[in-house]
Amino acid sequence: MYRPLVSPIRSPDGSLPPARPANSPAGEPTAGSGGTPPRQVAPSGAEDTVAERTGGADQAARTDDGDTRTAAERATRDLAAQFEDEKPGRVLSGPAGLLLTAAALAVSALALWQVFRPLAQGSKYYLIIFLAGVLPLVFLAYPADLRLRAWPRGRRGRAGQSLDPSLPDPVRTGPTIVDWALVALAVVGCLYPVLPVAIGTGGGGYNAFLDRQGLLVPLDLVMGTLLLLLLLEACRRTTGWILPTVCLLFLGYGYYGGLLPQSWPVAHSGLDFGQLVDAFYNSDSGFYGTPLDVAASYIVLFTIYGAALELSGAGRFFVDLSAAAFRRSRTAAGRTAVASGFLLGTVSGSGAATTVSIGAVTWPLLRRAGYPPERAGGMLAAAGVGAILSPPTLGAAAFIIAEYLGVSYLQVLGWATVPTVLYYLGILLAVEIDARRSGVRPVVIDVASPWRLLGRFGYHFASLIAIIALLAVGVSATRAVVFATILAVALSFLDRTHRLTPARLVAALVTGVRGVLAVTAVCAAAGIITATTTKTGLGPQAAALLVGGAKAATSDPTLVLVLTALLAAVALTLLGLAVPVTASFVIGWVIVGPALLDLGVTQPAAAMFVFYFAVLSEVSPPTALAAVAAAAVTGGRLVPTMWQTLRYALPAYLTPIAFVITPAGLGLLGIGGPGRIVFAGLVTALSVAVLAVAAGGWLPGVGPAGAPERVLGALAGVTLLWLEPVPVTIGAALAVLAVAGVLVRRGSAGRTGGRSAGSPANLREETL
Repeated sequence: MYRPLVSPIRSPDGSLPPARPANSPAGEPTAGSGGTPPRQVAPSGAEDTVAERTGGADQAARTDDGDTRTAAERATRDLAAQFEDEKPGRVLSGPAGLLLTAAALAVSALALWQVFRPLAQGSKYYLIIFLAGVLPLVFLAYPADLRLRAWPRGRRGRAGQSLDPSLPDPVRTGPTIVDWALVALAVVGCLYPVLPVAIGTGGGGYNAFLDRQGLLVPLDLVMGTLLLLLLLEACRRTTGWILPTVCLLFLGYGYYGGLLPQSWPVAHSGLDFGQLVDAFYNSDSGFYGTPLDVAASYIVLFTIYGAALELSGAGRFFVDLSAAAFRRSRTAAGRTAVASGFLLGTVSGSGAATTVSIGAVTWPLLRRAGYPPERAGGMLAAAGVGAILSPPTLGAAAFIIAEYLGVSYLQVLGWATVPTVLYYLGILLAVEIDARRSGVRPVVIDVASPWRLLGRFGYHFASLIAIIALLAVGVSATRAVVFATILAVALSFLDRTHRLTPARLVAALVTGVRGVLAVTAVCAAAGIITATTTKTGLGPQAAALLVGGAKAATSDPTLVLVLTALLAAVALTLLGLAVPVTASFVIGWVIVGPALLDLGVTQPAAAMFVFYFAVLSEVSPPTALAAVAAAAVTGGRLVPTMWQTLRYALPAYLTPIAFVITPAGLGLLGIGGPGRIVFAGLVTALSVAVLAVAAGGWLPGVGPAGAPERVLGALAGVTLLWLEPVPVTIGAALAVLAVAGVLVRRGSAGRTGGRSAGSPANLREETL
């Protein structure tokens, strides 16, 4: 068995640094620590760092005591849950826990059965049964968290739970009578369409229900309304008030839109409530539309796979391998954090959770290397968000892209590959720049060699490779992930500590199903948005408004496209601040997607454009969940941490613009032949590099860059994104001028013997 990454961390002279007492605040300098900056005030609701919550996580990880390490890992998971798109669920035990376990096993068995023996009644029938198995569990697993009075002097976290241990915590309490009543109503509301018993003019079975499409009887309307309310409540419990509010706004638009002046572009003829319920409950674009299909067919299987891989010890291996690969480099701490984010992202698919996971382990390294808490937090958040962008397990929206466009999931992975490489290239360059600009101290990580780790535990990569290989030979994504899960379970027996025994396998299945509860609620509720948009024609109308706004500024077709893309990017970013990534993509695709398509943008480019800006809500102020999570880990100030995250994540904001505004930009998605792909990749890589220099104020291997060079670098980076010969030439020339300016500045500093602006000595006093 291998030890955690942060086991022995030695100073360059080979001695171990003094241990920080378990009760000392994380981020406080200790004797011999080199004056690490003191811990700043953390954001409200996140005052304690991970190290404090675990009694000194870096100290706990140095012991071979499995119970201590397990407690630290549990504390890390609890902290991660506070900053995800969804709220923390209950810790269930007793009859409620047994019921949830049994139901989760039944749902996982149903999902696996559907892969190999699809139900004869069709996909919609399966979705009805799946939702009937999942929605009741939401009311068991997630508390209502409604309080009629404020807790006296109690602090609350993001999810609303009390941070004062003396106050009641709904996450630790069992289901209430109301919860059990909602469970029963959810079962009835979900199973009504397939109920084989006639109830007056309603019921009568699945075929009879379908035959009444457009002609719902009163009982159908009652049950449809019941399911509508239950889904809104499920979304509120799992994600908060914002998404239900957005759904109600769309519902109100569908009902009252006919009262708007007909001269308004967004006016429509109006829909009565029965028509809306029919569209939600008994059509292919409502509750049982593509988003829910993706959750029931793909996401549940991938969450089960991720849980199995994590329980088999893959997560810890990925972090240790990252540390081993860079253990002797000057920037080992920063590189380890970035590489850990990428590797953990292959199985996580959650930005905030990955941020907390890698931060709990690598923050002690970054602190000892001399990184300020805010800069380390920005690095951790940017690396964590890459989890949603990194193949082979992208976020849930990637599966929706495959379904909407009618392409294989492998194609979506191909489209994401080059942008992912460019994203992490930008982060790594920023890490290298910060290390030189900040005067980061090298740390020696006492961990086994990467070859030894690969030889002993490299089998964890086998299932990931198997997914790609199976997809490449034409196996469906659902079957590929099932076979990969079976392989991961089989290989887990190579490690006695992490072998997936029957009990642990059950835990993996239950964890996987619990991981899809919130996503299922969001995807089903997204049917309210898609059905309303379809019935009212809002998509084309909103697209016309967006394009019309761009045309009001200019008549040049190229500039219209650029302005539309910029307006769309702003709109998608603002939308992502309010709703989870999956819902943000669905709304963005039906509203913004048509505008881009109308201007000649291809479907892959438009879909990936919407996807990236939906994901970037995780790092966009003022919410920036990944940055908030990182600040909670490092104890850094929240706003500076957010700005540092933006600096590290800059390539992700700019690359989507590149593959939308020019045909050559499709090369970034792997479309258009080797020549276009190489040209687009190299030019955009140069753009990312000069933008990193402009943002960081340092040219690696040369020295600090002054304000003129940074401005030239920023102009060069933006110009290079226009992947046409003339702009690329101009951008390259500006980049050369910026480099020349840095060289001249270095020569002047050498002759005068002065210290240049932006040197390490000055950086310590820099206000972020």
